Amino acid sequence: MSVPDYMQCAEDHQTLLVVVQPVGIVPEENFFQIYKRISSVNQINVRDSQRVLYIRYRHHYPPENNEWGDFQTHRKVVGLITITDCCSAMDWPQTFEKFHLQKEIYGSTLYDSRLFVFGLQGEIAEQSRTDVAFYPSYDDCETVEKRIEDFIESLFIVLESKRLDRATDKSGDKIPLLCVPFEKKDFVGLDTDSRHYKKRCQGRMRKHVGDLCLQAGMLQDSLVHYHMAVELLRSVNDFLWLGAALEGLCSASVIYHYPGGTGGKAGARRAQGSSLPSEAGNRHRPGALTSNGINADTSAEIGRAKNCLSPEDIIDKYKEAISYYSKYKNAGVIELEACVKAVRVLAIQKRSMEASELLQGAVYINLRQLSEEEKIQRYSILSELYERIGFHRKSAFFKRIAAMQCVAPSIPEPGWRACYKLLLETLPGYSLSLDPKDFSKGTHRGWAAVQMRLLHELVYASRRMGNPALSVRHLSFLLQTMLDFLSDQEKKDVTQSLENYTSKCPGTMELITLPDGLKLPPVPFTKLPIVRSVKLLNLPVSLRPQKMKSLLGQNMSTKSPFIYSPIIAHNRGEERSKKIDFQWVQGDVCEVQLMVYNPMPFELRVENMGLLTAGVEFESLPAALSLPAESGLYPVTLVGVPQTTGQITINGYHTSVFGVFSDCLLDNLPGLKTNGCTVEVIPALPRLQISTSLPRSAHTLQPSSGDEISTNVSVQLYNGETQQLVIKLENIGTEPLEKLEVTAKTLSTKEKLYGDFLSWKLEDTLAQFPLKPGNIATFIVNIKVKLDFSCQENLLQDLDDGISVSGLPLSSPFRQIGKPRVESKPINPPESGKAGDFSHVKVSLPHPQVGSDPCS
Repeated sequence: MSVPDYMQCAEDHQTLLVVVQPVGIVPEENFFQIYKRISSVNQINVRDSQRVLYIRYRHHYPPENNEWGDFQTHRKVVGLITITDCCSAMDWPQTFEKFHLQKEIYGSTLYDSRLFVFGLQGEIAEQSRTDVAFYPSYDDCETVEKRIEDFIESLFIVLESKRLDRATDKSGDKIPLLCVPFEKKDFVGLDTDSRHYKKRCQGRMRKHVGDLCLQAGMLQDSLVHYHMAVELLRSVNDFLWLGAALEGLCSASVIYHYPGGTGGKAGARRAQGSSLPSEAGNRHRPGALTSNGINADTSAEIGRAKNCLSPEDIIDKYKEAISYYSKYKNAGVIELEACVKAVRVLAIQKRSMEASELLQGAVYINLRQLSEEEKIQRYSILSELYERIGFHRKSAFFKRIAAMQCVAPSIPEPGWRACYKLLLETLPGYSLSLDPKDFSKGTHRGWAAVQMRLLHELVYASRRMGNPALSVRHLSFLLQTMLDFLSDQEKKDVTQSLENYTSKCPGTMELITLPDGLKLPPVPFTKLPIVRSVKLLNLPVSLRPQKMKSLLGQNMSTKSPFIYSPIIAHNRGEERSKKIDFQWVQGDVCEVQLMVYNPMPFELRVENMGLLTAGVEFESLPAALSLPAESGLYPVTLVGVPQTTGQITINGYHTSVFGVFSDCLLDNLPGLKTNGCTVEVIPALPRLQISTSLPRSAHTLQPSSGDEISTNVSVQLYNGETQQLVIKLENIGTEPLEKLEVTAKTLSTKEKLYGDFLSWKLEDTLAQFPLKPGNIATFIVNIKVKLDFSCQENLLQDLDDGISVSGLPLSSPFRQIGKPRVESKPINPPESGKAGDFSHVKVSLPHPQVGSDPCS
């Protein structure tokens, strides 16, 4: 026997093997449609008996394995069902001849056979035959299951007759010596009359009868026969068959202890694992009443409990049987299958270490030269068994070997899809997930070196499959999650490979769905570069919005009740710390500063970097930056323009690095510092630029407050001299200027000032309002000097040469001035307007300090 059945389990010893095969050319879809219906009839209750018959179906079975049918009867093909297409009566003789040829392959062991013919109608199809069933089509065949039940009953009749024939002790008749194929040449010329030879024949026959009893549903009888066979075969040192008898004893005991089966297939077997269906629920209560109310015969239970092995003894006997098999080079397949059966039992008993030892031994069992497909199957089953006993990493190891075997150099057409699928199945065993969020928690699980190797294999397999998008996704995942474990050279190699892949297929943020339904989430490059802080910046001083208070109502204090609550005070403090105390303006360029650094050992080029926002329509102006190798914290300013008003939230940023587009959300960035990410966007405000006819002052006479923008102009006048100051007001924004308010403030002076030092008339200027965007209005201020120098001493030391006008607030561009001073007084009443209106501009012209030299 050369082909092992890795799916074997202990309960298969009580099944009858039926092979289902096509005859001629049958569409694969049609064949498996009927095969599925046939294999659904896998156990039936025998008529006039409480025994259950179990059937094991195969659509492919090596004929050489059939030669071991005397050694273990469950390996013997006892039933053959063939399926064929026949549409013409002329083809019928040839089809029937093929059926007979197919029977000859398994002819030495067959109990019965059937031929299912589809498509043939007419006189031939109307004939009543036992071994042939005719159906018009694959969809019109309602009696298939009933035919299979009748077929199984015929198999049982033959089985029962063989069991009775072999079990009957015919004194005087010689018992034939049952052999396995490789033994036949060893028994040529032996003395058939010796006591040793007779005991060998008796022991092997007892074991064979035990197999037949087990198949016929007589569990108690099989246990008795196996025990007798073990004693006889042990006495003559017939180790190969002694191992088979011990394995049969283990199988019968497993069926008794574990009626649900050990194969791991849910619902594959009913609880009728014993010879009597009623015993399934009552086996632990001898003397219990059956469903008919009749006292059950307890002798069967007593006899079975005496002969049945305990769960611990089952494993000991399995190990003993395996040791006997290992003495024979030609019994490698039997030894391997026995190991697999024992491991399945140990898995149910949760004895993982013993199961692992058995599996480790099974790996080194020497078989013939296996084909690549058989190697894949072997490693896959080893992986499955390790998974069942909880050795997940060992399971992943063998599954990965199976994946590599799919693309071995000796295979003409490597199966890269099968390789990729098997590699994906190894991920849980190596504590590897393809979701980057699982790696953002900071704690790395598993061996990084093995994980990186596996990810490289996924990249290569997906490329050979012809799926570049999949290769980019896996390579991006490797770079993002394993960056801390890559050496400098590996970082260069991975990024170079990624650039090569993305030149043909750029990386995106789309979800990739594989054919088997697995979804691969996008991989944003949050580490290229690494962002440590995000800060929303206030607008430049000249563009900051400031609420205007009415000059007329500046002395009116608004009173409100004050209520203290220690409960809400704390919460308000937290809210105040998160709240951004400035505003952005619709249509103006706004800035967000990021502190980033480059963890790569080479210059990192980030293209198309911009902001991700929510709440307000926002035009992000992308930037490109180049970060030096392993740079420290590096400030990067991202800009954009809000198009509408409301609350805007900065959710994150987007980048394009190595050809991979990423949307990086701030919520997914560990260790990020931020001063708040939500700010209010107010409607667009007017912008004013002011220029004067006077030159700027060399030094500032009055420091500007933080709420206003100011500059200083100077002029020298003699006492009694008059000069005009021409101020040009230009609307450089997009909103019209509706109001103009002018105030003057006198600074402290030692001289007595007569008359109006500064005077103006607003009528001509206000006539040009509202000032539309792009228009210029002119405003004229008259400067007149009239000072009284009488009774003044030390004027030379206290007064400057000439006079100067200073403190004129100018801006270019000019948004709005700050709060009016208390000592200010309006020269001309402003036009009516609400306090806090953002659509007008105030210009303050303070009185300057004036001095003169008596000599001038």
